[in-house]
Amino acid sequence: DVQLQASGGGLVQTGGSLRLTCAASGFSFDDYAIGWFRQAPGKEREGISCISSGVSSTYYAWSVKDRFTISSDNAKNTVYLQMNSLKPEDTGVYYCAADPHYVCSGYGTGFTHPFDYLGPGTQVTVSS
Repeated sequence: DVQLQASGGGLVQTGGSLRLTCAASGFSFDDYAIGWFRQAPGKEREGISCISSGVSSTYYAWSVKDRFTISSDNAKNTVYLQMNSLKPEDTGVYYCAADPHYVCSGYGTGFTHPFDYLGPGTQVTVSS
């Protein structure tokens, strides 16, 4: 069974940093895209970054480009999201997700493709 568990959220001041961790099991990283979604209060869930390890490709939403970095450690079945220069608008619940059909590439306004597997979220709160 595919299992995903996000962790590392917390409360941070504007300009601070957090690193989220997604521990995954039940599938090969080479065959899946692994993404990070977030949902702000009162807003729809949005995909902000993902990684396709099999083709060494990543995607970032414009809103997080140059501030967030996604990486994977395939030996540990773990994906990280390093978040720097955090802003209050980054506040929300962050989820990691996996999908065998999606290929992450480039930049954009955020992906809405509903990944096949979504794990429990971790809360990130950025205070002003």
